[in-house]
Amino acid sequence: MSAMRVTHPEVPEPPAETWSNCLVAGNQIFVAGMTARNGAEILADDEYGQARAIFEKIARLLDAAGASMADVVKVVIYVTDISRREEVWRARREFFAGDFPVSTLVEVSALAMPELKVEIEAIAVRSG
Repeated sequence: MSAMRVTHPEVPEPPAETWSNCLVAGNQIFVAGMTARNGAEILADDEYGQARAIFEKIARLLDAAGASMADVVKVVIYVTDISRREEVWRARREFFAGDFPVSTLVEVSALAMPELKVEIEAIAVRSG
């Protein structure tokens, strides 16, 4: 089975030949680790703002793939300070309702840029 790349105009693509932000394989949608970076701009300074910006990017990619946040079955969240996890969870509650997706939260020593505090990847399954 081959995967189809999905893009959204409000979610900048990575440099060519590095990775894909979003791939659809059958009814599964895989969203790469998203950060609150938009080109050279960091969209928020704190964990809540970064997580919210990331979930918005994921929602846009899922929409372009014909799905929604309700179709997300798993998220993996990387944070640089696990003591601030409540801020990430607060943002997560704004995007999910009912049965939340399974979730992994991992503290890492650093992300791609020092200003980045949160990175989130997601897997969704389209119905039908």
